[in-house]
Amino acid sequence: MSIEELLDRSEAFRAADARAAGINSHALRRMTDAGQLIQLSRGLYIPAAADGDPDLLEIATRAPRATLCLTSALARHELIDDIPAAHDLALPRGGHRPALRAPARWHAFDGATFEIERGAEAIAGAGPGATIAIYSPARCIVDAFRMRNIAGYETGIDALREWLTARGNHPAELLRIARLLPRAEGPLRTALEFLA
Repeated sequence: MSIEELLDRSEAFRAADARAAGINSHALRRMTDAGQLIQLSRGLYIPAAADGDPDLLEIATRAPRATLCLTSALARHELIDDIPAAHDLALPRGGHRPALRAPARWHAFDGATFEIERGAEAIAGAGPGATIAIYSPARCIVDAFRMRNIAGYETGIDALREWLTARGNHPAELLRIARLLPRAEGPLRTALEFLA
């Protein structure tokens, strides 16, 4: 792979990938100084012309198991109006939390429930195959009530209210997920009764 091919890609790449393509660290530094590359974090780069969100690209590359959750996921699903100051990221308990330049709040989820309603979303403008893991809207709402001491009770209420107004959404789906997660069903039932 040549320098031109590297710059034409709109994907994040590691310094090791560049070395394998015959590009040394001095060339990477020159390209970064010239504005051709953006250094996302130590040893991680993206072409400056790429349109993808650099924070999400860094998270997806440095922590592939990290999953957007709570307010970050609720905002991406357009269920709340807030723009979180930091990305809420879930990992299975005991998972490696890499150092990131992107602001992040890490949450340790039980390994038995980590995969429930977990999917992937393409990172807009980041090229083919660039995805980040994210929980479904229903799981995010349940987590907001389950972790209301972190997300805030009002965040859960606002997201639930917005979710219920969309066509095809039913409280039974939320209750099904809440039964699979600890400390979730009671607060969710209370909120559903409050909004009824």
